[in-house]
Amino acid sequence: MRWDAQRLDAEEPATLPGMPSMRGLLRSVQVPEFPGLTFHEVRSKSALNEVPGDSPMPFRWTINPYRGCSHACVYCLRGDTRVLMADGRQKAIADLRVGDRIVGTQKRRTYRHYVTTEVLAHWSTVKRAYRVRLADGTELVASGDHRFLTGRGWKHVTGAMAGRDRRPYLTTDDELLGFGRSAAALDVCADYRRGYLAGMIRGDGHLKMYRYERAGRRHGGVHRFRLALADVEALDRAQAYLAAEGVRTDRSSFSPASVERRAMSAIRTSTAAGVARISELEEWPSAPTAAWQRGFLAGVFDAGGSRSQHVLRVTNTDPEILSHTREALEWFGFDAVLEDRKRANGLACVRVRGGLGEHIRFIHLVDPAIRRTCSLDGTAVKSDADLRVVEVEDLRLEMPMYDITTGTGDFLANGVVSHNCFARATHQWLELDTGRDFDSQVVVKTNLVDVLRQELARPSWTREHVALGTNTDPYQRAEGRYRLMPGVISVLAGSGTPFSILTKGTLLRRDLPVLAAAAGDVPIGLGVSMAIWDDALHASLEPGVPSPRARLELVRAIADAGLSCGVFLAPVLPGLTDRLADLDAALRAIAEAGADGVTVVPLHLRPGAREWFSAWLAREHPQLVPRYQQLYRRGAAVAPEYRSWLAGRVAPLLARYGLDRQAGGAARGVDAPAGIPGDGDSRFPAGSLPATRPSARPAPARHASAPAGEQLTLL
Repeated sequence: MRWDAQRLDAEEPATLPGMPSMRGLLRSVQVPEFPGLTFHEVRSKSALNEVPGDSPMPFRWTINPYRGCSHACVYCLRGDTRVLMADGRQKAIADLRVGDRIVGTQKRRTYRHYVTTEVLAHWSTVKRAYRVRLADGTELVASGDHRFLTGRGWKHVTGAMAGRDRRPYLTTDDELLGFGRSAAALDVCADYRRGYLAGMIRGDGHLKMYRYERAGRRHGGVHRFRLALADVEALDRAQAYLAAEGVRTDRSSFSPASVERRAMSAIRTSTAAGVARISELEEWPSAPTAAWQRGFLAGVFDAGGSRSQHVLRVTNTDPEILSHTREALEWFGFDAVLEDRKRANGLACVRVRGGLGEHIRFIHLVDPAIRRTCSLDGTAVKSDADLRVVEVEDLRLEMPMYDITTGTGDFLANGVVSHNCFARATHQWLELDTGRDFDSQVVVKTNLVDVLRQELARPSWTREHVALGTNTDPYQRAEGRYRLMPGVISVLAGSGTPFSILTKGTLLRRDLPVLAAAAGDVPIGLGVSMAIWDDALHASLEPGVPSPRARLELVRAIADAGLSCGVFLAPVLPGLTDRLADLDAALRAIAEAGADGVTVVPLHLRPGAREWFSAWLAREHPQLVPRYQQLYRRGAAVAPEYRSWLAGRVAPLLARYGLDRQAGGAARGVDAPAGIPGDGDSRFPAGSLPATRPSARPAPARHASAPAGEQLTLL
């Protein structure tokens, strides 16, 4: 809805470079928390905006604290970018989840050090892609706004020396910080398992086979295998790998914990067949494969390896084991040296040289089971890797990208220190990117609360319903900085004015106590728009909006606070998310979260979004292209026959879960069931509008419901 809501009504003219003339401008600010985003702080003459008389909206007044939207995060990386986890493994950024423990950095006096941190938020968007190539072979695909840490500070992927795009950016004179290129993960196979068992059994196992004779009795045999470890992860892996080779072992306690030692457990077998098979597994193969060598190094490292004081080593008393360990390391290009400690028992070690980068490569290459040896906590961010920028290439295409918020404000992406999205002590207010619709210029009505208080105090004000969030989201990220909404809520409630809020972000949770208090004074309604329910489709097709699960938790939090909440389930994708099972699962989850009502809205393809979606559909689901061409032959709205079909599918589900209620339907004399999909027929769900007296200017009967799929920009 583009009405007077976008009018500033400011007092004094001012001109901004690169912006149209703007009245009432106080200042334009750019802050580190929102790089690439400019806030234009203005003094507005009005707070209430009147909806045009011919609008179908069931309210007359709106408030928009902001013009433009700062939902977007400007930092983004391609989904296959590997993020270093706290246990030393790597995971694609697209696969991360809130709560995952990863590695960040923290500055301590002179140097940065690696520390464990946590993923606080995770989302996706669509951005223009750039490839950054480093001298050691590392490649990163990121948006132009993404920032990496260099020896000269944080720098964007792209920028300019002067003008509007002036900012620090990567050049071939820059060198990034981190450990650089590492080894690719290995899928576990039979050769890897057998190599692991050979390294583990030779390194720390006890294997005995012998025969005995006793006078007057038959000859007998003893077969014994035992592996005792303090680290359960390695014992679990060895036991599972032995089982895969047909050897069953029993688990038992080996020794209790003491002041100086940890408790140890053991696996064992005494069957002749099992011991014979284990004896075969520990033999050196005549022609070991790369997978066997990787498994062997993992096993021998779990058995007798360590990583401390910046040294990675494998220790043993058997010269044959040490020799094979060194050969395997050299196979993969490691600089390995044998260090003879000249001890009576023959104890010696093979040490890997090359610093942190080689240690990380070893960990990723062999994947040991014991992860405590893989931690980087407290290690200084230093490396011998050649991380000079060689090239920044514009790929001239847009693609889905991902980002996270972490406790330290950064993370390790493909081995280099990468900035994350805006982080605070709490992440509840974080919003997700609006993707292609991102607006880098956000106008903030800084005096909104004072102006609203004056307008509501006028004798002519009749305390009609006021709607927030129908144009731009009042709980976008900018609200985290300016905190206008608590004042707006208090002023509305204090004047006896009922109001409603429509949002798609979680910052509203911050104000739940204020809203609960306001609900004691005036009727209020809260609406949440919920995107594609399928997680994979959401990540691929609707980047830039909160995940369905995150918004579901928002609905639950609202209900737990004792407040009403209606949900717009939008958009439903023909042929993709309109299966009966999908709709049933979504509506059941929404009902269980405590929503009062639901309106289902089919996909609406506006110009701009239509082109992007069509390209995605042709690439991912080409078989559906003819159907979509038919369904959207008349323009942005889906064909009436599909709306009717979807209505027939949705109506029984809404009734089953008690979600077929509409806001104010009885007051308007509307008897048709609510929540049925359609552009001109969809109604606001129960809970999304305040139960208040009829407006002084009621909407026409045929417009008692809002064309939610078309006019509410938050959907």
